[in-house]
Amino acid sequence: MQTVHTRAALAAALDPWRRAGERIALVPTMGNLHAGHLALVRRARAEADRVVATIFVNPLQFDRPEDLAAYPRTLEADAAALAGAGVDLLFAPAEQEVYPRGRDGVTRVEVPGLGDELEGAHRPGHFIGVATVVCKLFAMTRPDVAVFGEKDFQQLLIIRTMNADLDLGVRVLSEPTVREPDGLAMSSRNGYLGPEDRARAPALHAALSVFGEALTRGERDFPALEQAARSQIEAAGLRPEYVSLRRRQDLDLPGPGDRELVILAAAWCGPARLIDNLP
Repeated sequence: MQTVHTRAALAAALDPWRRAGERIALVPTMGNLHAGHLALVRRARAEADRVVATIFVNPLQFDRPEDLAAYPRTLEADAAALAGAGVDLLFAPAEQEVYPRGRDGVTRVEVPGLGDELEGAHRPGHFIGVATVVCKLFAMTRPDVAVFGEKDFQQLLIIRTMNADLDLGVRVLSEPTVREPDGLAMSSRNGYLGPEDRARAPALHAALSVFGEALTRGERDFPALEQAARSQIEAAGLRPEYVSLRRRQDLDLPGPGDRELVILAAAWCGPARLIDNLP
């Protein structure tokens, strides 16, 4: 696996693949990788001739400075994991390489409406940062395919919307959430959990599962089901920020005839903010 740190070196590495007509798949990450990230790489490997992974802790998508400062940087271990998974090229730029005019000087990309609720309401500016950096990575790598995880379901829809609205032409694929044996969705922030918090953390997925089972039985009092899930999460010692049932295709509130639904939730478990969803 080749590792590059500049846009010029990235372009030089990609050029012969493009001239040879090879399909390129992109897997953007912020590093501190786990099995969920490697599942994205495997999907990319199956979809293209060449796989490019990126590691960049994007400051624009952090709503709290302390979260940005604490986010783990594990480049050496991440590079070894990506190489073992079959990545051809790792792009690990410095902030100045991605934002040469600084954080405040960069043109920003916004997906209005969809980016303003749920995660967007609790993390102001987060999705502008996500859309901006992904747009830039698409422009720098010009991939045929990009792969994202479904754990960040709202993020996935925002990237797909941005890709379509700006005619970027990337085929955006998704992979199901990878979970620990007890149901906890794998996340780079799970490392913040101490033993007691880690034992409580699976309660988030457990509450969504109970909610989903009620829907499958035909229950349709959505506000009551949302409140029941919140109460179950709180009873386990977590602090829920939202539990919301939405339509899968656009995250609008569901109507009586909607059947393709997703439950989305976020909750604090000690020092870690957990998000999860259940289609």
